[in-house]
Amino acid sequence: MDVKEEIIIVGAGIAGLATSLGLHRMGLSSIVLEASDKLRSSGFGFLTWTNAWKALDALGIGDTLRHQHIQLRRLVATSMATGLETGKKSFTTRGKHGDHEVRCVKRHLLMEALENELPRGTIRLNSKVVSIEEEAGGGRVKVLHLADGTTLKAKVLIGCDGVNSMVAKWLGLKRPSYSGRSAARGITEYPEGHGFKPEFLQYFGDGFRSGFLPCDDKIIYWFFTWTPSPQEKEVERDPVKMKQFVLSKLGKVPQQVSAVVERCDLSSFLSSHLVFRSPFNILFGNISKANVCVAGDALHPMTPDLGQGACSALEDGVVLARCLGKALTTTIDGGGGGEQEQERIEKGLKRFAEERRWRAFGLVGTAYAVGLLQQSDGPAMNFLRDKLLSGFMAGLLLSKADFDCGRLGVGH
Repeated sequence: MDVKEEIIIVGAGIAGLATSLGLHRMGLSSIVLEASDKLRSSGFGFLTWTNAWKALDALGIGDTLRHQHIQLRRLVATSMATGLETGKKSFTTRGKHGDHEVRCVKRHLLMEALENELPRGTIRLNSKVVSIEEEAGGGRVKVLHLADGTTLKAKVLIGCDGVNSMVAKWLGLKRPSYSGRSAARGITEYPEGHGFKPEFLQYFGDGFRSGFLPCDDKIIYWFFTWTPSPQEKEVERDPVKMKQFVLSKLGKVPQQVSAVVERCDLSSFLSSHLVFRSPFNILFGNISKANVCVAGDALHPMTPDLGQGACSALEDGVVLARCLGKALTTTIDGGGGGEQEQERIEKGLKRFAEERRWRAFGLVGTAYAVGLLQQSDGPAMNFLRDKLLSGFMAGLLLSKADFDCGRLGVGH
């Protein structure tokens, strides 16, 4: 069965749902294809910096999420080798785009907030795309073949299908590279209350990095990153062994902190390799081509060292919806169709690519460099990081988050 749609978004992750909601706010419908049988909630939580809240407000769901998460007041950096604090950075300061705002958001609550604002039927689960091709006859319509035998035709195709994006491959972007590092992360529940202050606790040293952040009064999100040896790569496949490994490498952290990992349920525990796209592939590769583009991790997979992966995906959603929405609504209001409409779509996607290319280039490159500095090993590097770089890197997190992707459009 062939079905023709105006706008098809592949992938119901953060970027996919944010883009669809942005288009909906501008009066345009889309469908979102998700390969799995439910919305993805892996990763559990993530930092939402000032730039993410600007995007969430543009989409109209910022206040919903604010009421569900506490605002973090500062970052406290501590050496895992000595147990001594090496730096502090207040989050209650003002940047170029207003007051800073930092919270740790539970992923499933963000996904629910996005989903709840979309029209029923927008998200189609169990819809795995197995191939993409051009419509016969030289037209620009893209034909998507699904695993269940369904064929869909798209006037606009947007790839938000993650680090192994089929749409990115179709555009000719290179596969993401392995950074050589891995991350474990989890979310720990305290029904009686956890007692942590509203702070981002970060620990460095001996080649490891960890962080602990309260989402609300009863939930702590945590992460641990390291460079695995060949033997440790085997450990990653076993959650029990992985948990023991993390506990053995936390270093001189307070007992209250190590207890977060200790009491984390294995069902709320995830381990994965950290990958990134070469910044130069982002700079010189095809982010868009004709009526096809990519966003989110399909465009700029990055290491988590700036905490900007999900935040920049939200930015993508707003900018893409604005650029594409203006192109399509201008076509409708101005009359005409056919080639004129396709040209406007192409220009809209090119505008998105131009607006996001340098932003993504800077975030991916900076995240990779910060990760190397934060996890470098040895006494000399530990000393340099603890005495000189800790405050600088904390400030860098805020400076990269001091960004406003803008509103959706007039009246939004």
